Amino acid sequence: MAAPREALTERAQELVERREPFVRATVVRAQHPTSAHAGDAALVDANGEIDGFVGGNCVEASVRAYALQALSTEEPVLLRVVPGEPSHVHEEGAVEVSNPCLSGGSIEIFLEPRLPAPRVLVVGETPIAQALATLGLGLGLDLELTTGTAAQPRADDAAFIVASHGKDEEPALVAALTAGVPYVALVASEVRGAAVLASLDVDEEQRARVFSPAGLELGARTPSEIALSILAQLVSERARNRPAKPVPTVRTAIDPVCGMTVAVLESTIHVERDGVTTYFCSEGCRTSFLAHPEHYAAAS
Repeated sequence: MAAPREALTERAQELVERREPFVRATVVRAQHPTSAHAGDAALVDANGEIDGFVGGNCVEASVRAYALQALSTEEPVLLRVVPGEPSHVHEEGAVEVSNPCLSGGSIEIFLEPRLPAPRVLVVGETPIAQALATLGLGLGLDLELTTGTAAQPRADDAAFIVASHGKDEEPALVAALTAGVPYVALVASEVRGAAVLASLDVDEEQRARVFSPAGLELGARTPSEIALSILAQLVSERARNRPAKPVPTVRTAIDPVCGMTVAVLESTIHVERDGVTTYFCSEGCRTSFLAHPEHYAAAS
C-alpha cells in the first residue's frame, strides 16, 4: 500500500540533490470504493516512474500522463478521475478525466511540479560574493560560490556573476559566454570593466552580452546593496526573456480497450505487435488486447 512518508521524503531529497524535476502527487479526496485514501502520496519523475501510491494501475495511468504535463507547463493541477463520462466542466487549474476501469467512486489528486532551483554561479570570495550567496538563498536560487579556474558554467544555469575583483576574471567570463549562460555579469568599475571586456577572446556579440558594471543603478554602496542591485537586474532579465507560457509536450496514446488517454513512455504498460506499439492503462486492458488483438487493431 502507501509508501512510508520517510521513503518519499528521502526520494524527493535525492531528486532535489540531483537537480531532477519531479511531481508530488497527493490524494486530497477519495470516494469509496477507490483503493486510495486522502493523504496518500507519490512522486512522479521526468521518466514517468511512480514511487508511492495514489491508486491502482488505472488511476496511475492518468496520474502519469497529467503529472508529465504539469512538468511541461510548470503549473500545478488538480486531477479528478471519475467513473463513466467526465462532466466536461473546465476550471482553471483543474482537469477531469473519465476512467472506465473504476468500479465506482472518484478520486481527486493534486499534482505539484517541483523544479530544480535556478543555478547561479558566483566567482569570488569577496564580500559582494558572500552577500550574493546570502540574498540569493531568499530568492529561491541555487547559488554556488566558486573560483575562476574551477567554475564549470552550463547553458541551463540562470546566471554567472564574476565578483572576484580582478582574480581569474577573463577565463571565467569566456567560459560562461561560450557555454551560453543567459545572464553574465562582471562586478567592476566602468573603466576597469571595459578593459576586462576588451581583453576577452570572444566576438563582439558575445562581449556585448556581459553586464558591466553589474547591477541596476540603485545608488548601491555597501556589498549587500550591490548584491541586491545585481540580483534585481537578474530577476528583471529573467522576466524579460521568459518565454510564453509553455504548452504540454507529452506524447499520448489511446488505450484501444478502454479508451483512456495514456502517456507514451517506456514505463507505461505496452506491447509491440507487427511493428506497432500499443499502450494500455493497466495489465487488464493489455490482457484483453492480447486475447483478441484483431478486435482492437483499428483503434490502436
